[in-house]
Amino acid sequence: MTTWTTSDLVTVRSAIASGVRSVTFADGRKTEYQSLDQLLAAERVIEAALKMQAQAVGGINRRRTPYYRNGL
Repeated sequence: MTTWTTSDLVTVRSAIASGVRSVTFADGRKTEYQSLDQLLAAERVIEAALKMQAQAVGGINRRRTPYYRNGL
């Protein structure tokens, strides 16, 4: 599992803005994406991972309780 950083997100966003498909991350990994769609998908994955990391550190724990109309 890869631990993403905000610099990775900034790098992917700058690649999207400039139209470059090859990205070199802060830890030295180099990835070449096939299309802009893959870059956008990578941006969403990194952003979601960063949000999950922030929630894990912040201690946010959401619990969902079902609601039944028949009284169960």
